[in-house]
Amino acid sequence: MNAVRTRRAGALSLLVAGALLVPPATAHADGIRAKQWALDAMHTQEAWRTTKGAGVTVAVLDTGVEADHPDLTGNVLTGKDLVGFGASEGDRAWARHGTAMAGIIAGHGHGPGDADGVMGIAPEAKILPVRVILEDGDPSRAKARKTRGNALAEGIRWAADHGADVINLSLGDDSASAHPEPTEDAAIQYALKKGAVVVASAGNGGEKGDHISYPAAYPGVVAATAVDRYGTRASFSTRRWYATVSAPGVDVIIADPDHRYYEGWGTSAAAAFVSGAAALVRAAHPGLTPAQVKRLLEDTARNAPDGGRDDSRGFGFVDPAAAIEAAGRLKPEGLKSAAYGEKYFGSGPDAAAPGADTSAWAAPLAGSAGGVLMVAAVVLWRGRRERYDDF
Repeated sequence: MNAVRTRRAGALSLLVAGALLVPPATAHADGIRAKQWALDAMHTQEAWRTTKGAGVTVAVLDTGVEADHPDLTGNVLTGKDLVGFGASEGDRAWARHGTAMAGIIAGHGHGPGDADGVMGIAPEAKILPVRVILEDGDPSRAKARKTRGNALAEGIRWAADHGADVINLSLGDDSASAHPEPTEDAAIQYALKKGAVVVASAGNGGEKGDHISYPAAYPGVVAATAVDRYGTRASFSTRRWYATVSAPGVDVIIADPDHRYYEGWGTSAAAAFVSGAAALVRAAHPGLTPAQVKRLLEDTARNAPDGGRDDSRGFGFVDPAAAIEAAGRLKPEGLKSAAYGEKYFGSGPDAAAPGADTSAWAAPLAGSAGGVLMVAAVVLWRGRRERYDDF
């Protein structure tokens, strides 16, 4: 999450980290699946006995998604571009980060038996792309810094109004000047009221002061921290009170619009894995509220820290199979909103604020090599903040 956000032109960063993209040792698709250690770590085969995410829509608020990627064909719905300028489809600076996140969530592979390429956590879910930021390499980034707007808040509302069951925010602002924005908070509460689970990256500031990151810190959000294949907290992963669960964020295989595959790291990836897990839970139990899904992910997380929770890994490593099973044991009438109660899960704002502008275990789980995941530092329109800080 290179979330850099300004009020003048918020540079919200993408939380798949690393400004450098490194090809995996095996650049061919047929070697990719074996490197996806997260699939085993998250017990996907067990979860898939119940569901692969069919019937669920995950909104990916990001840099766009390449619908024609072979690992995503048929899974990408018609979305919304709230940026309106910058790179376009086919340009190198188009939709790299967003495509990577969509692949983690709902990639279905390709080739005979879909055995090649990236397999997502919820391969039968649909992706609703909402473009709210620019890639770091977009030549229009300078223009974005001078443009007012509130694309993130507008995008959250748009996604909630267009059928999103889960909203993935693999981006954030954890700069020294980061602070909550009423329009974003209101948009998230609106989405929760509409029934969408909201997942965000906890931040990549673990070696830079652990600054609070938004939108991860807003009430009701499922905040994802990053761990490696051993279940150890990634050094870059932000440690804060809002951490909900941890997920793979190191040596993660991602799909790119160039139809090649890369390895990387970041809490962007962790958030995408958690969004995939939430999609599986919602597919299996569509009547659950966002607060109930959040509580289930917390209560069924594996490898919980001493004391049950800490700021580095939340309640432990996300386990969608366990969450699905636990939800099946609950009686609908016994379920209650567990995250923040009526304050945040009751009535919410139905319209944007007047004057609002529009325009990131103890033993190995699986094998893979090292690498750096793209942090495509990006620009998110914000408006009204005077300071611009990269982190």
